[in-house]
Amino acid sequence: MRNVLVRAAFGLAIASVTPLGHTHAIAGNRIFPATLAVDDPGVGDELDVQFGHIRTANDDGSIAHVNTWSANYSKTITPNLAFSVGDNYATQRVSGSPAVKGLDNVGLGVKYLVYVNPIHEFMLSVGVNGAIGGSGSKAIGSSYSTYAPTVYAGKGFGDLPDALGWLKPFAVTGTVGQQYASDSSVSNAMNWGMTLQYSLSYLQSFVKNVGLSKPFSNLIPVVELAMSTCTSGSCSGRTTGTINPGIIWESRTAQIGLEMQIPANRASGHGVGVLLQTHFFFDDIFPKSIGKPIF
Repeated sequence: MRNVLVRAAFGLAIASVTPLGHTHAIAGNRIFPATLAVDDPGVGDELDVQFGHIRTANDDGSIAHVNTWSANYSKTITPNLAFSVGDNYATQRVSGSPAVKGLDNVGLGVKYLVYVNPIHEFMLSVGVNGAIGGSGSKAIGSSYSTYAPTVYAGKGFGDLPDALGWLKPFAVTGTVGQQYASDSSVSNAMNWGMTLQYSLSYLQSFVKNVGLSKPFSNLIPVVELAMSTCTSGSCSGRTTGTINPGIIWESRTAQIGLEMQIPANRASGHGVGVLLQTHFFFDDIFPKSIGKPIF
């Protein structure tokens, strides 16, 4: 991460910089999609709706089947500052026990787009994410609040030499954030993740037209790594998370994503889960009303 920040600072001094504040997450020719498990580095007026299913292990060794419906709305205050609010409704079923259902704590977030380098297809944002303790149901939510200062970055490979043209559609994004809880007895955690993606639209438009027709030309194969490392208490050093291979179909106004959720280790769960996403870009659907910044 240090190298990423140093590179961004160096690029700020010597490279041309595009004005901040784009629809979607755009750096030069690169459009970073709204990935399902790891947040992209852009800001915008967006609505994300997801369904997820996975099996997880409880502390007593039992296996819980968890279904989650979630929604998150992001609103730009200025062209490069956005506020977000979201929540999810979860159903947990353990064999031989009644199902547990309810809303989780309300999540809030703020993100600021710091830097965009169009030549090197690089973006850098910072923000804070949190959840309001006691705002969810007693069965699903927690009584304590959390907050996590977070850094977001994205880098496309379009600046590679033409001899490596087939690699230019690749891009990586990543986030890292330290989460703290309002209850001192609750362990803190480092939430981190990264994605590797290959844009077929970028291939067609900026490398070579290989004759793909829609909808195939709008596909982005992607692999996400969504992880959390405990940083305090008895669990300190333990890492859990999922590896999510999948595909995203993206258009100017919306996108659809589908991914598997593969537990990264035994502590992360049992069996393969699934994530299904529908994402709307209000800044392109309603550019003159709710899709434009307040200021």
